[in-house]
Amino acid sequence: MPDEMPIEFWQGIEQFNSQEFYACHDTLEALWMEAGEPDKRFYQGILQIAVALYHLGNQNWRGAVILLGEGINRLSYYQPSYAEIAVEDLLVKSAKLLSALQQAGPEAVANFLPLFAGTEVAGLQLPQIIKVEKT
Repeated sequence: MPDEMPIEFWQGIEQFNSQEFYACHDTLEALWMEAGEPDKRFYQGILQIAVALYHLGNQNWRGAVILLGEGINRLSYYQPSYAEIAVEDLLVKSAKLLSALQQAGPEAVANFLPLFAGTEVAGLQLPQIIKVEKT
């Protein structure tokens, strides 16, 4: 179990959940560059999912699909939770989105834009990062 996570980590999570994906990338990248394992890979996985969502918002299907896949792969090691984050929940939501994007194909990427307004698309919502309850 990691030590207490730095305040910047929680700032990055807040940015992610506020759809400030580029800011989240910058915040977590600064931590990632200084971190040792296992935190380094954890930061990078969240960062990749954030950048994937940034790409999706810009209708860059290929960037969204590639980075969602890489982020999911990187974070799978940290299930079910890590650093008070419900990793499994994030992975399930991200994997459903990735699958839907792959099935829809690049020409349908704009169909996913309502997700950014909080509207469900094909039963999907934009992934959020939630904290696990301490027991």
